[in-house]
Amino acid sequence: MILWLWLCWGFPTSTGQPDSEVMARYLEEQLLADYSIMEQVARRVPRQAKFLQRLETRPRMSEFNVRSTIISRYAFTTVSCTMVNSGSEAREGVFEMQIPAAAFISNFTMSIGNKTYYGEVTGKEKKNSSDDKARHKKPPSPTDGRENGYETFKASVFIPRKMQARFLLHYEELLQRRLGKYEYTVSIRPQQLVGRLRVEVNILENSGIVSLEVPPLRNSKQKGNGKAEGDVSPPPSTVVGHTKTLAKITFNPSVVEQTRIARNGILGDFIIRYDVNRELSVGDVQILNGYFVHYFAPTDLPPLPKNVVFVLDSSASMVGTKLKQTKEALFTILQDLRPEDHFNIIGFSNRIKVWQQDQLVPVTPNNIRDAKKYIHNMSPTGGTNINEALQTGAKLLNDYIAQNDIDARSVSLIIFLTDGRPTVGETQSSKILSNTKDAIRDRFCLFTIGIGNDVDHKLLERMALENCGMTRHFQEDEDAANHLKGFYDEIGTPLLSDIRVDYPEDDVEQVTQNFFPNYFNGSEIIIAGKLINHTSDKLHVEVTASNSKKYILLKTDVAIDLPSRNDIRGVPGLEDGKGHNNYIERAWSYLTIKELLNSQLKSGNSQEKDYLMEKAKSMALAYNFVTPFTVLKMREAGLHSEPPQEEFISPSTDGIGEKLQSLQGHKAPPGLRRQQDKQRIKISKTSADGDPHFVIDFPSSNISVCFNIDGEPGDILRLVSDHKESGVTVNGQLIGAPAPPNGHKKQRTYFSTITILSNKPERSYLEITPRRIILDDGERLILSCGRSAVVRSRSLEVSISANSNITVTIRDTISFVILIHRYKKPAPYQRNHLGFYISNSKGLSSDSHGLLGQFLNHEVKLLQESLNTSHQQVGENQNEALKANSTTTLKVKGRLVPVVWKQRKIYNGQQEVECWFAKNNADKLIDGSYKDYLASHPFDTGTSLGAINSL
Repeated sequence: MILWLWLCWGFPTSTGQPDSEVMARYLEEQLLADYSIMEQVARRVPRQAKFLQRLETRPRMSEFNVRSTIISRYAFTTVSCTMVNSGSEAREGVFEMQIPAAAFISNFTMSIGNKTYYGEVTGKEKKNSSDDKARHKKPPSPTDGRENGYETFKASVFIPRKMQARFLLHYEELLQRRLGKYEYTVSIRPQQLVGRLRVEVNILENSGIVSLEVPPLRNSKQKGNGKAEGDVSPPPSTVVGHTKTLAKITFNPSVVEQTRIARNGILGDFIIRYDVNRELSVGDVQILNGYFVHYFAPTDLPPLPKNVVFVLDSSASMVGTKLKQTKEALFTILQDLRPEDHFNIIGFSNRIKVWQQDQLVPVTPNNIRDAKKYIHNMSPTGGTNINEALQTGAKLLNDYIAQNDIDARSVSLIIFLTDGRPTVGETQSSKILSNTKDAIRDRFCLFTIGIGNDVDHKLLERMALENCGMTRHFQEDEDAANHLKGFYDEIGTPLLSDIRVDYPEDDVEQVTQNFFPNYFNGSEIIIAGKLINHTSDKLHVEVTASNSKKYILLKTDVAIDLPSRNDIRGVPGLEDGKGHNNYIERAWSYLTIKELLNSQLKSGNSQEKDYLMEKAKSMALAYNFVTPFTVLKMREAGLHSEPPQEEFISPSTDGIGEKLQSLQGHKAPPGLRRQQDKQRIKISKTSADGDPHFVIDFPSSNISVCFNIDGEPGDILRLVSDHKESGVTVNGQLIGAPAPPNGHKKQRTYFSTITILSNKPERSYLEITPRRIILDDGERLILSCGRSAVVRSRSLEVSISANSNITVTIRDTISFVILIHRYKKPAPYQRNHLGFYISNSKGLSSDSHGLLGQFLNHEVKLLQESLNTSHQQVGENQNEALKANSTTTLKVKGRLVPVVWKQRKIYNGQQEVECWFAKNNADKLIDGSYKDYLASHPFDTGTSLGAINSL
């Protein structure tokens, strides 16, 4: 983000620091002296004159200092820059710094003369087009300045004559492991020679540093930098020293050494690459101050087979270098495919050309040779039909998976490359995203690559996010082929699939993503969370995954009391890191906010997007992070304040959990005590629970009817639909799981989310999962299912019995009970899920519908089919005789439904129910078919399905 801080206040020109002019003159003399000893100085006089003239008209940078502390992959970076205005009038000074796009700015301070200004992170306000005052008085605003994975921070101020300005920027990032290394980069682009330039990086890794390298400066625009091609030595004046767990790297070039790198100032990236000691286990779990971070990166595993489809842009815009580089990269990538892999290639422009129709081919010498010929003969022409290209690739891979019964021990993926925006066929980004997601349906991952400046970065990023992939953007340059090959290397060796990391539910909360579809060699899985069981001295960790040979289960207990291991106080070189002692908590907050931002980006539901935005904003404000939803505003600290110091100032994070759960001030009513939570809940048998199993209770007939719905994972079933009358709708979203061994089903499905919506007398909704509840009745509240609580509003009451059930009462006439099913050690076919029970339906109208709602105001009759096919009504005393009769029939709304006798367990298996079971997804029992009850999203109220005549 380019952050313009136009601070054009009128500074007094008569007051200044007494040593500012002396410092400026010293720098000027030093620069002249350095130039005088250079070779061919006579021929440099004209350039010197221009340089000195430029010095006279703009402030000069006397100091550029970067200090970084990296603790367990989490980097705190402080950039200090001093500019001197030795001119006779106020001049504009511009501080500009490129920071990694993944980093969060956490603080910014300026000192101009005797005034100090500090940055305050505030929530971003909506733009007001009518408020268009002078630009220098506008608050700072971020704009899209992203370039090659970096963003630009820019502050512009006027420095009074004979005075100096000092800038202090703090940012934080969690380093990502790629190709077996962590890479930390400092951008050095002062655009002039600097009197004092220094970069110092301290690294602390308790698991041990096993490799450390400092390559030459990268991306320097000065070609005459004295480096021979292939030189891998560190930049001049670099000093590297390290022990087993601690490393210190300094880069401190003099002005003379700077001129040898680039005569008008260094323009490059200072890079450090390292890795840590690791082994095949549950990974490295680090715990400190009630938070933990878990790093999982096993090695020495056999690679999984790949099913890969390459979708390559061959439109007219790819002509020349871009297509040439793509071909070069693909030739190398094809050579790296393994014999157990399968692949295909699609070239697209306005037409779609598939190399091998309707199949993926194995990796053989002949197939590789023919594929190279096909790529070699690709020629750029036509427009860019991104939508149809992806649809074709997805269909090709889906058909292959379906026809060949691909199991979980292989990884399927699409690699999509383009240099432009959609120009042919479907060109609307939202439609392309929707079509792509519908085509893939979480069966495999999509990885996107953009080349050049004309690509739609947001489209490629969101396509990858929504389909468990990654995205990369490369400039069109001489290294593009190597960049493409490098990206493929990141994802070319899958080692594990379906990785799940579990911790005891009673010990942790607010855990970041813990399920990952794939793990690639050289990468790393990171999970963070908060400890809630402060009496335990250990944390149990289990990792389950699949690889090409077997199903893997890894588990261990990690000691929680490890102050001597993870507390960094007293570590040499880190003595002044005042804010670094909460590095694990800040890593957790960093990961949590990143996940919220990604979820908000890929969400297609406006209510969900607003909720995610507010949650991300709240956490960013609590931890002082500049994000897309927060902004940095400058405040004056007052006259004669102390200049900013080079130290990290950590914002207070006390009570962040409580802040998140009481954002809008919901409180339990006075007088409610814990005994209310323990009251026995009286509910009917009418329910949807388990796989899911539906039970309908008809008390007046003394009959219970049951049926199953075999939906697909991701389906959203409308359970109760009475939106027009009582205003109530209940939807349940399914999650999938493998069937038990020797089971008759291919898969199981459970309710992962129950959404209850009500619009009378005012709008409100609840979104319930096994872990948390979101209540929005005009104000938003987040509650944990692990804590007992009672929340009331004018027309709604939510009562939570910790880790057991939630009772939702609407207007005192409608009550639903949601049972929480959670497993401490789930089997592979088990999933944490919910059960839905109707406790009181008096407030629902006679027109209510849904899979359960349609039966609430109807009765059924049980019939016995005689030999002459006539029907006889069965009385209560004949029930026992019918239980064994396979020809028993149920009469529902004039329809005749064959049923059989069954026994089912409900209420968490505590009670057994005898019921008449309707087969085939409740065919003829329910109005229409079960597909008529699919909602488009969790908040879909739809319209009540009218009564359908007997089939």
